[in-house]
Amino acid sequence: MNDIRRTILWVIFGFSMVLLWDKWQIHNGQKGTFLLGTKASVSAPAPVAAPAASSVPAGGAVPSAAVPSTAAATAPSSVPGTPPPATDSAAIPHERVTATTDLLRLTFDTEGGTIVKSEFLKQAGSGKTGTFVLLDQGPDRVYVAQSGLIGGTFPNHKTPMTVSGARELRDGANTLTIKFESPDVNGVKLVKTYTLNRGAYEVAVKHEVINTGTAPVSPQLYMQLVRDGNKLPGESSFYSTFTGPAVYTDAKKYHKVEFKDIENNKADIDKESTGGYVAMVQHYFASAWILPEGVKRELFVRKVDNNLYAVGMIAPLDAIAPGSARSVDAKFFAGPQLEKVLEKITPGLELVKDYGWLTILAKPLYWLLDKIHSVVGNWGWSIMGLVLLIKIAFYWLQAKGYESMAKMKAINPKVTAMRERFKDNPQQMQQEMMKIYREEKVNPMGGCLPIMVQIPVFIALYWVLLSSVEMRGAPWIGWIHDLSAPDPFYILPVVMTMTTMLQTALNPAPPDPMQAKMMWIMPLAFSVMFFFFPSGLVLYWITNNVLSIAQQWLINKRMGVPPQFNLPKFR
Repeated sequence: MNDIRRTILWVIFGFSMVLLWDKWQIHNGQKGTFLLGTKASVSAPAPVAAPAASSVPAGGAVPSAAVPSTAAATAPSSVPGTPPPATDSAAIPHERVTATTDLLRLTFDTEGGTIVKSEFLKQAGSGKTGTFVLLDQGPDRVYVAQSGLIGGTFPNHKTPMTVSGARELRDGANTLTIKFESPDVNGVKLVKTYTLNRGAYEVAVKHEVINTGTAPVSPQLYMQLVRDGNKLPGESSFYSTFTGPAVYTDAKKYHKVEFKDIENNKADIDKESTGGYVAMVQHYFASAWILPEGVKRELFVRKVDNNLYAVGMIAPLDAIAPGSARSVDAKFFAGPQLEKVLEKITPGLELVKDYGWLTILAKPLYWLLDKIHSVVGNWGWSIMGLVLLIKIAFYWLQAKGYESMAKMKAINPKVTAMRERFKDNPQQMQQEMMKIYREEKVNPMGGCLPIMVQIPVFIALYWVLLSSVEMRGAPWIGWIHDLSAPDPFYILPVVMTMTTMLQTALNPAPPDPMQAKMMWIMPLAFSVMFFFFPSGLVLYWITNNVLSIAQQWLINKRMGVPPQFNLPKFR
């Protein structure tokens, strides 16, 4: 038991490195070492399958098991090259139209009134130029929002529709309405009305089902998000964030769904609910279909095609008499993960901004960060201010740890001399070391426990900074124009490495030469990763290091232990 405190710290550090490696493996499509979190994948109901009557059971019932292979084989989608629907809609010309507000530009395909592109006018593109595109449909990328009817050969996302309504939000107007109306299909018409609002990323979507036939009909309304499973452009290999479907229900709350689990049918989500939403999530942005609370719906995730995955829900409609109509109001959201905005749209939607298992700590930290930003007006200074407040809150706890380290430093010469005397008798060395600790009233764990208490707080702050879209494109000073991107000149990572080395040098050197070497090697290896981390995360770590060094220096001086730099010896 040469130095229990440092051993435990290295165990914690080593475990952190294993977790980072695990995330890197998952990011690169390999199987993770740990299965953390709730994943889900269930049966694929028929909406994603073809609108043809043969793709669903008679009467429109949704199968509780996976969709039969025959249904999947005939399942049309919006991807080029897939089979056409039962009617010859592929031969009917269709067009794309856009609707634009102050924040949002949506592109619709008149085939099904499907949303095939979403642009965020106040968010820069991935190259920091142009606008950011979330939903899109092209040769290399598919991410669309579809809806339609099942339970028979009814209008669906492959049915050609006529379009009417405004295309751009006028000056002084607060809403924009665009409408898509299907032809009569087996005595049923479907009218989709999208209402876009000024200053909002959510869209009100009204589905009106009109019975133009001579017999009652009972169709079911489906809404789904379909996207490919490709990695996001520019996604880092050193830290990974979740990309894929997510489901929120009152019973299981928020849970994510890995693409691989959908493919392998390995997960379990609620199949029925009367609340919640389905979503597609990626770093900083998300999309979601939301039905009103109390509306019964069935939920599904499924693999649509070779590299296409869908998440959606089905709402059964009561019987519609001839000449009557029934409507279902829903919401569609596509936008950045702005926590305060998401909270107002529907309960639980803010959870698409995923803090993981430390949400209980991360949410108040984000709230405090936002409050600081409202005062200083700069996210870089806000990060530094938040770290300062955390250090103040933990000052007395941290002081106890540094006092213990100062005592260890003071008795280090005595321990070193003892080790030299008993280097051939490990058992006697251990007994003498414990005797020194008792005589000097030093607790070798005293410096470790205060640090362990703080670790969850700083991990939670790490996820706050990594997940907050506010950091995207946010400048700090000088050359730092984007806190979500790595430092282009690597100045911050170099400073972070220097402060880490300084902090290591101020710590008492372990009597064990191997531990002394590890004290330097591990922080250096850890620092290398920060050359690829977002600037905001590096700034947070630098601030923490500098404040820790200052606190340690003051405590050492107060206790009469002169600050001493213990430089590495690798011979």
